[in-house]
Amino acid sequence: MKKKKYAVVIATYGEVEKLTLRNLWPSSRRIVKVITRQIVKVPKLLIYFIADYRSTRHYIDWRLHNYESTLVSTNRIQTGLVASRLRQSEHPVFSRVEADVMEAYFFVPPYLEETLQHLEKEYDGVIVVPMIPVESAFSCGVACQMVSDVYGDHRFENVRVLNKLWQDPELHRLYTDYLFQRVDRGYIQKCSKTGLVLVIHGTLVRDRAGNPPKVFTGLDETSAFFHFMKERIMGDKRNVFDGVKQGCMNHSAGGEWTSDTIEKALDEFHEEGYDSVVMFPYGFFADNSETEYEAQTLLEKSPIPYKQYIRCINGSPDFATWLSGRIIDELELLSNLQKTFEQLEPTQELSVHD
Repeated sequence: MKKKKYAVVIATYGEVEKLTLRNLWPSSRRIVKVITRQIVKVPKLLIYFIADYRSTRHYIDWRLHNYESTLVSTNRIQTGLVASRLRQSEHPVFSRVEADVMEAYFFVPPYLEETLQHLEKEYDGVIVVPMIPVESAFSCGVACQMVSDVYGDHRFENVRVLNKLWQDPELHRLYTDYLFQRVDRGYIQKCSKTGLVLVIHGTLVRDRAGNPPKVFTGLDETSAFFHFMKERIMGDKRNVFDGVKQGCMNHSAGGEWTSDTIEKALDEFHEEGYDSVVMFPYGFFADNSETEYEAQTLLEKSPIPYKQYIRCINGSPDFATWLSGRIIDELELLSNLQKTFEQLEPTQELSVHD
């Protein structure tokens, strides 16, 4: 029996690897078109002005501080690790399918929608893997919309998009192990009180008119994810933290955003007499300008004496193993779904002739 050919696309936002205005301009314009316009009505003529102003501001700021994003290079490493795990797998599904693994991005090349257009012609099915644990209209929703634009009514039988990763107890375990393996215990144990800030992207709570947002923001999911992780960490026998707080990274446009910000968490820990704090961006699978630059800068500015930043899960082999397992589950589901559709086709044809 001929194996079906599937593609696995490891997708995330994407940030420019080489910091130039020429590279930043198209990326910022796509962000405004895809994300900002979901929460704020932006006239078409203003898109270029807003995006180019944003690009120039980032260029000056990042150049002054010698910052260049590692997001794409990290995602490329993650893609390679997942591909290696799938090649090594002896799961029965690979007797029926073969899988090619590739990277794609929302805002920098190779663009996800263009990649999907190519795959739609060349592959029997696609597994899209958004590298963000909590879904919303601004994250996994972007991937879902691109899938819908390319595949239309056939998307349910040809494409699977990983979701609800934040609910997986295995991810909670993986995160907890990763965190405690990297905490600097030698220093922390000398401190009287140690706090943990779990960093995640904030969400819109109310629009500018004070109403609930019209788009799915993932607010409840963000809150639930934090409580799952806080309970898991504080209940672990290795725990060294006296308190855990959510640290949201918000935007300014669109209305009221989540109130539990990084700044608030750090200020509260300082006021409560904490002399050490650890920051871990659990809401991102790969470090980017929001985590390794903006969040870490806020941490460094805190008056708390001892501070430790623990990088995102990034190129962790254990993370690649877990994610590959989730992908294999989706490959099997898609294979079984397509088999069911194929078995139904003769019956449908017969009923038409009758």
